[in-house]
Amino acid sequence: MIFRDRAEAGRKLAEELAGFIERDALVLAVPRGGVVIAAEIVRLLNLSIDLIIPRKIGAPHNPEVAIGAVTQDGTTLLDQRLIELLGISRGELEDRVSGAVDEIRRRMALYGAGRNIGKSEGRQLIVVDDGVATGYTMQASLRSARGYGPKELVVAIPVAPRDTLGLLEKEVERAVCLTVPEDFYAVGQFYESFEQTEDEEVIEIMRELSGQ
Repeated sequence: MIFRDRAEAGRKLAEELAGFIERDALVLAVPRGGVVIAAEIVRLLNLSIDLIIPRKIGAPHNPEVAIGAVTQDGTTLLDQRLIELLGISRGELEDRVSGAVDEIRRRMALYGAGRNIGKSEGRQLIVVDDGVATGYTMQASLRSARGYGPKELVVAIPVAPRDTLGLLEKEVERAVCLTVPEDFYAVGQFYESFEQTEDEEVIEIMRELSGQ
């Protein structure tokens, strides 16, 4: 399945979700591309929205090497084997995690997020992104969302490789994934248009939907 753009993927996800989503469900979007997907779900199903922001933790001397992921509430997923292999000290690790959390909180404030996520207990939570590859940051997001005490935790994504989807299914009560291709190289290969979502678009969407 190839999607025309994120908006189309969001509408298709909304169709799949419509059969079981409760009226007070909360959609947690992963910026930035996931916000465009989530916006369609929120509009079509008349739901509330907020953001959950995972951030990769890069190795101290090579930030492109991911040694873990963290979200805004400090939920952290670490690759202990790689951390030991690279000889990263506890102090270095704490500095990397702290810096990532500071950046996440800056982005939360920039996007006008955080209004609804604290009201998650006892509700369905639907965590949405525009697709996943390794699933590492999504896994951190789901564990963070679980900490808010949801009635049911759902992950909703347009595309994921089979192994990654299997990993995510262990974190949730329900996983909705529109296509699980055998040959997966990158999320963008399943979109005709996959331009980068800019901060301004996220801010505009959040401003539009803040009353939901």
